[in-house]
Amino acid sequence: MSGSAEVKITHHVASGKAKLRHVFVKDLKIEALLGIYPEEKTKPQKIVVNIDLSVKEGDDPLSDDIRNVVSYEIVVKKVEEIVAAGHVGLAETLAELIAAACLRDKRVMAARVRIEKPDVIANARSVGVEIERLRD
Repeated sequence: MSGSAEVKITHHVASGKAKLRHVFVKDLKIEALLGIYPEEKTKPQKIVVNIDLSVKEGDDPLSDDIRNVVSYEIVVKKVEEIVAAGHVGLAETLAELIAAACLRDKRVMAARVRIEKPDVIANARSVGVEIERLRD
């Protein structure tokens, strides 16, 4: 191909019958007050958060504008806000809070959230929970 012709995107990225796109956050490391034991209520511990969102694509062709997509940066900020709000007893509860926050965006059809605690069991790389929630 020669010349300096501009290429425009006029198709749906990841288009298929379902017209879904996955937005994900992988291995977000964050300090959190998470757990049921007394020391977990006062001493932050490292957790690892993974999120996979199934996002419905619109009918319009993709435009190169952040306002038209679910932003992983906003997803990370939501997680940070939830964790900063204070102690949560169970990893299951934290996962539910994160999934619910993600599903508030009407474009998100499903949210899969994994919470891992890497420093809890000495001979295990990590322990935790993973949930998947679907839009009603």
